[in-house]
Amino acid sequence: MVRIRPGIYVRKDPAHPPSPEEWIVLRARALARTSAESPLFSHLTAAALHGLPVRAPNSPKVHITLPPERPGAQSFVVRHRGEVPAEQQVERYGVRFTSIERTMADVARTASFDTAVCSLDAAFRPVTAPEPGVNDVAAAAELRAKVLEIASRSAHGRARALRALTFADGRAQLPGESISRIRLAELGFTRIDLQVHVAGPSGRDYFVDFGLDEANAWGEFDGEQKYRDESLRSGLTLDDVMLREKQREDWIRGTTQRPFARWKWAHLRSAETLAQRLVSFGIRPR
Repeated sequence: MVRIRPGIYVRKDPAHPPSPEEWIVLRARALARTSAESPLFSHLTAAALHGLPVRAPNSPKVHITLPPERPGAQSFVVRHRGEVPAEQQVERYGVRFTSIERTMADVARTASFDTAVCSLDAAFRPVTAPEPGVNDVAAAAELRAKVLEIASRSAHGRARALRALTFADGRAQLPGESISRIRLAELGFTRIDLQVHVAGPSGRDYFVDFGLDEANAWGEFDGEQKYRDESLRSGLTLDDVMLREKQREDWIRGTTQRPFARWKWAHLRSAETLAQRLVSFGIRPR
């Protein structure tokens, strides 16, 4: 048993530990159950409640927003002062938290660039890129403008929000792809296409995470989840999945005559680490 807050415990299964986002949700629900008034969760806590990745350290603190005139403090609570209109509030899981647009604005203003892009990419995805090959530019522009309008009402973080929202792209399917895009940009790649379609054999559709056109190359973030998680393997064995991936890569490399590089989380620690990985495949920004 793990104590979440005084009087609130959760049973922890060592075989299936909660993700950082799940810990945040548990702590938010615990605070809601022990508060005299229902708190309004915001920022990274609201992002987790919306199901967005936050890449936050395993901190026991949760974020709430309350009116400037409200006094007081609570342990393990980060208090943000501000007014949140009723239309920017939602209620689920028995807790109140900021709407998706308000949450995007708050995260874009206050979180690190890496964290903000991961959350924003995921927030854009169901609206602008619900499946590979789809990129609704008009819907992205509309959502981006709405979130920027909310962020502009704050006195702090507007330039940071503009940078993160301009960079965000719903075509990124995983946080690893979001961080990959940041590292590629840091390396000087300027023409980074996402979820690029390549016609496969027998009418199949293949999609590659990154088209690095200036280097005439392909890139792919190789997350381990698709290999380890049985629910993502569609009933295939691990050997079957790996064989299928190899056949797919061989086809793409052979038909396009472009080098194909894969990388993992370990290669995303810094731009220099990713550069070393790319150079080993003969890939450099031009």
